[in-house]
This record gives sequence, structure tokens and C-alpha cells, in this order.
Amino acid sequence: MPPSPSIRTENLTIRFGGHAAVSSVTCAFHPGELTVIVGPNGAGKTTWFNLVSGQLRPSAGRIFLGERDITRLSPSERAKAGIGRAFQLTNLFPKLSVLENVRLAVQAKAGRGSQLFTRTTRLTGLTDKAMQHLIETNLTSVADLPAAALPHGDQRKLEVALLLAMEPDIFMFDEPTAGMSVDEAPVILDLIARIKQDRSRTVLLVEHKMDVVRALADRIVVLHNGELVADGAPGEVMALALVREIYLGIGAEEVA
Repeated sequence: MPPSPSIRTENLTIRFGGHAAVSSVTCAFHPGELTVIVGPNGAGKTTWFNLVSGQLRPSAGRIFLGERDITRLSPSERAKAGIGRAFQLTNLFPKLSVLENVRLAVQAKAGRGSQLFTRTTRLTGLTDKAMQHLIETNLTSVADLPAAALPHGDQRKLEVALLLAMEPDIFMFDEPTAGMSVDEAPVILDLIARIKQDRSRTVLLVEHKMDVVRALADRIVVLHNGELVADGAPGEVMALALVREIYLGIGAEEVA
């Protein structure tokens, strides 16, 4: 018997004026599963992400974390409940170093947020844990640089380091390698692959690069014009003509 959904949406809808950017999307996601959400520009992928993580309030429908209705919770309340989205944590303190930023996220997770500016020598264990996240994301060489001084690729890696520090149950990545060089992207993709191996965690990934989709997806959800039009195993979904030719804009030979 499959595990109960870790997160699900019921008839999730948001309208801007008369336009439904997301329309009655019902979908459930389970621990140990990495789902890639795909679709053309304007399909509603990021808007749906914003609804789930709390940046937007739905016009209709509900969101459940386990059996808990979280539809009206704020983004910070959802983060505390176990939903992690990388951009939410970017540049907590732009003028502080990369290591200090991650250490503060580790402190917050440990319930020691009131000690944000305690001397580092009193927080050795937390600093060591923060450094481990920098090792995982290949950021040790820039650990002492201010977060605001990082190039784009390293900023994306810092997003992931901060997300790892918060130890969420639900990981949400919105095109995590966008703007990264060919050399930088594998670090993030390897990290996501390792997160996926923890069968207690659920990973949601918006992505348009087919090589990334092939490498990581257990399941693919396709959105178009705000509606869910396909949902299933990668091979089955990628074989659908409407997905291959219309929504992804690629030919049959590219998904064979």
C-alpha cells in the first residue's frame, strides 16, 4: 500500500481578473518521490509553486500538508511546518558572510534564533554543521565572502545550502540550475539526487531541461494554461503526443 500523501492540492485555483492562471489542479505527492513539473512558458508552473509555498493565496481550492489544511498559512508558517523552497531563504543577511548566513539558518532550525548574534565560539557545533552544508554545495572557497558579493552560480548554490540547513520534509526547486554554467549545474543536480534518496522526503522540481528531467524524475506532471493535462511515469508522459509536440515543443526523436 503506497504511503499517504505528504502534500496535496484539491481544486487549487487562482484568478487574476478573469484569467485563471491555475485552474482546479488536484494532485498528491508522496514521500520518497521526485516529481518534475513541466510545461511551456505561462503554463502556471511557478504560480502553482507560489500557491503551495504561500507566496500567493488561492481564489479557490485547498492545500494539505499530510492531513493538515495549510491553505491560509503564511510562507514562514509553512516553512516551520516542513515546506522548504530555495528562494525563500536567499540572502538572509547580504552583508554577512556565506558561512554566517548558513549558520544562522542552522540556528533557526535548532530553535536558537534568539541567539543570532551570539559569539561564534559559543556555537561551534552549529558552525561545524553549517560548514558541512558548504562542503556539500562546493562553497567552502567563498565561505568568508559577503553573500551579496557572490556570482549568480554561487548564489544558487547558497540557496540550496540554506534550504538544506532548514531540513524540510518537502523540497521545492524552481529551475535550480537556471543561469548556471555547465560546470556549476552538476553540483546542484547531484545534491538533489542525494536528497531524493532519503525516502522520507518529497521533492518537487520545476524544470524545462530534458536531460535534467530524464536524470531525476520519478514522475512528471504537465501543466498547460493553468490546467493539469498529464501526470504519470516519465516514459508514459513523455510518449504522449500532446506533451511531446505541443507542451514541451520538442520532437519525438528527442524523447526516444
